[in-house]
Amino acid sequence: MTTITLIGFLGKNLIGRSIVDFGERIFHRTPLVRTLYKSLKQIFESVLKDQSSSFKKVGLMEFPSPGVWALVFIATEAKGEIAAKLNEDGVEMVAVFLPPTPVPTAGFLLFVPRDKLKVLDMSPEEAAKMLFSGGLVMPDYKPPALPDATV
Repeated sequence: MTTITLIGFLGKNLIGRSIVDFGERIFHRTPLVRTLYKSLKQIFESVLKDQSSSFKKVGLMEFPSPGVWALVFIATEAKGEIAAKLNEDGVEMVAVFLPPTPVPTAGFLLFVPRDKLKVLDMSPEEAAKMLFSGGLVMPDYKPPALPDATV
């Protein structure tokens, strides 16, 4: 824990930043590591960015067959070539990540029609707890209050 705190402290100041930059230059010169490092860095920067909308919503989709529901993390709307190829029928496609239990770092990136998703009110953190526990830890749910029907 102390090592992580020290690295964080050093990374925030000028000396730490120059050490991190030196380490990145070494990674950029190493053939196999370079590709892996660039990919991982881009993923972490995208997911951890404060204003990022990736993985801020959780949903359910029918998978692997109708009537069976899987928990998914909603990543983003389909963009670029994928959107152009999949949206030919005018159906809006969404990228979702389907993590398996109990190893949610492995999983499937799927493109599904938005109308095939049921967006949940639970937070991604609550969904992750549920995945890690294999469904044993379920978040509390308070249904929305019904409007008063008195006339």
